[in-house]
Amino acid sequence: MSTPAQYYQSLPPVSKFYGVACLMTTSAFYLALYDPWNIALSYQDVFKRFQVWRLITNFFFLGPFSPFFAVRLIMIARYGVLLERVPFDKRTADYVWMLMFGALSLLVMAAIPFLWTPFMAGSLVFMIVYVWSREFPNAQISIYGVVTLKGFYLPWALLALDLIFGASLMEDIIGMVAGHLYYFLTVFHPLAGGKYVLKTPLWVHKLVAYWGEGIQINSPVQRDPSAGVAFRGSSQNNYGAVRAEPDR
Repeated sequence: MSTPAQYYQSLPPVSKFYGVACLMTTSAFYLALYDPWNIALSYQDVFKRFQVWRLITNFFFLGPFSPFFAVRLIMIARYGVLLERVPFDKRTADYVWMLMFGALSLLVMAAIPFLWTPFMAGSLVFMIVYVWSREFPNAQISIYGVVTLKGFYLPWALLALDLIFGASLMEDIIGMVAGHLYYFLTVFHPLAGGKYVLKTPLWVHKLVAYWGEGIQINSPVQRDPSAGVAFRGSSQNNYGAVRAEPDR
């Protein structure tokens, strides 16, 4: 059995960074180091007061320490890690671009008043779960040891659980919409003969290369050997890619 330090070192870089960032954000809130409304999504503050950081920071607050927070963090640790290790193996830039595309899609949806929510981290996590369910549709999932179902139905089962527990369903639903949009553009549309329109931009490859973490096969940018000091760990694994990259 691995120690917590060994487990942390074994995590792939993107999921590790996002999970740790969410944990640190909630920990800082618990210590009363900041007011969460200063990082919440507010288009009025973004455009009138130029508080552009709100477009990013709202994706790192999963709420105060609670069972809801724990479940969402576990989703990152399990489904986000599995995505990064298998279908996105050696495709770190593509995985980063998937999360960026999801965040951009959620920001666009949040511009519609009845879809707005101040913190969209939960929606981004639900997007990750949705994409995982598409990549692993036949995986066997146990819900609290009571119900076993296929991975394809996991987002719907979690949606039903949130309904039972009285949680808001809006962030789950828009997360599923963002996930479906990404999967449609990267898998369904190309398989139907359409053009692959969601190519990872060059600047994302440059960003990942500068970060110095992870691996991107056929990257147009060479990795910066002097970068990547923070959050460094072994992200190598024995998994292989399960889906061929579409022609770009």
